[in-house]
Amino acid sequence: MTAVPHPLEETLTSGDLLSEIRARTPDVGGNAGGWPGLTFYRYTRPTEPQWEEVKSLSLCVIAQGRKCVVSGGQPHYYDPFNYLVLSSSQHFTAEILEATEEKPFLSLVLQIEPTLVRRVSSDILDRRAVPFGPKGRGKPEPVFVSPLDCALMSATIRFLQATHNGADRRVLAPLYLREMVYRVLQAEQYERLIEVAATEAVSNPVSEVISYVQRNMSEPLTVSDMAEQVSMSPSAFSHLFREVTGKSPYQFVKEMRLNRARDLLIEQQMSVTKVSRTVGYPSTSHFINEFRDRFGATPRAYCDLQLISRELGSQQRG
Repeated sequence: MTAVPHPLEETLTSGDLLSEIRARTPDVGGNAGGWPGLTFYRYTRPTEPQWEEVKSLSLCVIAQGRKCVVSGGQPHYYDPFNYLVLSSSQHFTAEILEATEEKPFLSLVLQIEPTLVRRVSSDILDRRAVPFGPKGRGKPEPVFVSPLDCALMSATIRFLQATHNGADRRVLAPLYLREMVYRVLQAEQYERLIEVAATEAVSNPVSEVISYVQRNMSEPLTVSDMAEQVSMSPSAFSHLFREVTGKSPYQFVKEMRLNRARDLLIEQQMSVTKVSRTVGYPSTSHFINEFRDRFGATPRAYCDLQLISRELGSQQRG
């Protein structure tokens, strides 16, 4: 029996990706993506090489323009026809090569949990055992570029579109994210991506703790609780965590709680009291104060402003 193509894969194009990113980049520079680890970028002119750093395995896709990343003295060029993958804890220089006011540089960067890479790779191999560590061939390449084919581009567009709607965001977006990882693994970069993910999981217990926090956000969490998950002393764990993330465990968890609260308020329209409890704040007043300190408005005022902004954006696009 001949496989029937997904109907959306027949119609989605690079123009759809361009439109999706353009609509979500109101500001020059980085724009919050509304999904954990997702950031959109817009630049209207080329930039000088600048030092940057990534904290986790990242997929970088360009919809318009051209960019060069230099890591270990090796330049890596990518554009709308090629995507780039960066492993975590990488220091590199990045330079926007093509960007104008009329045709701005537009891209996205999506952080991917190494555990997701391993789960998808296990499914590809019919759940046979997948080696959980480097294969002994030396340290995997920290940066690599591959062609952006139609399958990966379509999965990326569907993922971005699904993040707009509450129900689609909860049900479809994780599936499309998984498909994106699957498409990358199906390409020629299979072994390299697996090695990068395995190396990160082995060498960086911080990722494991972040996953633990995400699963237990509604519960009280102490540094001792987090350190215990990776069999480290609280002091050693705190030092490693700050070294990897640039923040203390307490500050990082607080930001995770507040970012999650923002998503719940906007996407699920939950009450402020319910949101505060869901993200681990037993005191609603304390939650409101910390939310205002981070986002510059009370939870309800922030939610109202975002809804108005979306309505205006829809009217302008219409």
